[in-house]
Amino acid sequence: MSAEKNREALGFIYRRRSVRKFTDQPIPNEVIEQLIDAAIHAPSGKNQQNWHFVVVRNKQLIQDMVKLVEAKHEKLLPYIADAEKQKAFKGTVGYHTVFKNAPVVVLAFAGPYPGPSDDMVAGPGLTQQEIDEMKQTKPGVQNVAAAMQNLLLAAATLGYGTCWMTGPTYAGPEIAELVGFQKTGYSLAALTPLGVPAADGASPPRKPLAEVLTIVD
Repeated sequence: MSAEKNREALGFIYRRRSVRKFTDQPIPNEVIEQLIDAAIHAPSGKNQQNWHFVVVRNKQLIQDMVKLVEAKHEKLLPYIADAEKQKAFKGTVGYHTVFKNAPVVVLAFAGPYPGPSDDMVAGPGLTQQEIDEMKQTKPGVQNVAAAMQNLLLAAATLGYGTCWMTGPTYAGPEIAELVGFQKTGYSLAALTPLGVPAADGASPPRKPLAEVLTIVD
């Protein structure tokens, strides 16, 4: 199959882009269920499926989530010692609350995922640094990330807009309490607004393949 045919077959991937402005058009229950069903068909290590999705459609609740993010953001600012980094963080609050005008917000929670490195202790031939490096792969979060990507691609295929967001997760505990989500060991890993895009747009340019691809024969 030619490269052109391959790209055509993969067109659903290239339709996804980050959308931050939405119309007020509601999203039917069956569509939401289809998108979450697509999400949970992602692969997960040891088939743990350590994810849980909370779909928020209540407009007031969404605005309350915005206020929680803003309040937590303000609270955290003084704890950034470097002045330039504090200034940069201060400017992110608008990006962390772009879900405020969406008719739906999907919260993705990640649950426990025990790995071998959790039970390892440093000793002769194995340093703590090596153990920490194994833990950095964070397979439990990777599972949820794969599910989120499925959701975003499915939404774009059906004509809906999304925006993968991890910034607001610093307010994860407060958001979980607000929406009444209680599940032992689960924490907010990501969220996305969901709705009909208010305007057309394009994805930002990608780095050239030569910069990000290494082929070893």
